[in-house]
Amino acid sequence: MATIRATCTECGDVEMTTADVWVRLCDDDDEGTYHFRCPQCATLVAKRAEPHIVELLLAAGVAWSTWRRPAELREHRSGAPLTHDDLLEFHELLRRDDWFQRLAAADEDGDLV
Repeated sequence: MATIRATCTECGDVEMTTADVWVRLCDDDDEGTYHFRCPQCATLVAKRAEPHIVELLLAAGVAWSTWRRPAELREHRSGAPLTHDDLLEFHELLRRDDWFQRLAAADEDGDLV
């Protein structure tokens, strides 16, 4: 098992084995991160990893997994951005007993009836 040296945000340089580190790769853009729990203070550390670092870690036998960004990030957005007033109005709406009926009856522009 290979020894891996990394930097903990609290303790500085620490040494671990391949079993103590894992890599996550994003299927959408191939960006990678590596993660470990510091062997000294138990802080969970996550850091971006350049492709050559990912390759070295994987070649050393570090476990890895993939993930995808949420589909909502690819959705088309239209209309004006939410404002603080919009959030306050929504909060006040949720305090009403008929909030669901009012939302269900909203017109296409989202205006409450």
